Amino acid sequence: MFKKKNISLAVIRRLPRYLRYVEDLLNHDVMRISSSELSQRMGYTASQVRQDFNNFGGFGQQGYGYSTQVLYENLVKILGLDRNFKMVIVGVGNLGQALANYANFYKKGFRLIGLFDIDPQKVGKAIRDIKIEHVDKLKDFIRKNDVDIGVLCVPANVAQEVADIMVEGGIKGIWNFTAKEIEVKGDVVVENVHLIDSLMVLSYKLNEKLLEKEK
Repeated sequence: MFKKKNISLAVIRRLPRYLRYVEDLLNHDVMRISSSELSQRMGYTASQVRQDFNNFGGFGQQGYGYSTQVLYENLVKILGLDRNFKMVIVGVGNLGQALANYANFYKKGFRLIGLFDIDPQKVGKAIRDIKIEHVDKLKDFIRKNDVDIGVLCVPANVAQEVADIMVEGGIKGIWNFTAKEIEVKGDVVVENVHLIDSLMVLSYKLNEKLLEKEK
């Protein structure tokens, strides 16, 4: 049983990275690892690793470290990846198509079951055997199929309108790739993804290195 407490967003955002590393260890038949070894691989301190895991119960044994299999199984449960969430993508432009073709979603338990667009040249076509439907059918589709996650890849000026349709249909979470910060009612969870923010962070790091060389 995981500890019930308020977990900081910083800790939550580190969990997928832990999962990737632990999965890689399992793929290389590494069955045990210490917090020190894991911290060295990931660039954290051993204390940080232990604190992060202690938020959820610890998982380790003193003098033994962590079983990578047990760690992997617990991280999967914590992240909800054992639930097989159903997902739809709205906006099948370049980004929407790239996401629709991303095979890792399926491997991690996210089932893409619907694609929606307003462009008559796209409606009726299929990606990965999923027919692209008109947005007019979105609300009913979400309701009938009990969809968990709606992925927004539409222009910013219609993002709120489409998000409202998703919420009316009963969506539980929205993965927002638009530049628009949407507002939702009720207990719908929103995760905003600003790709340019990540690129600007990279720009900052590159700039720091260049400034250091110029001194």
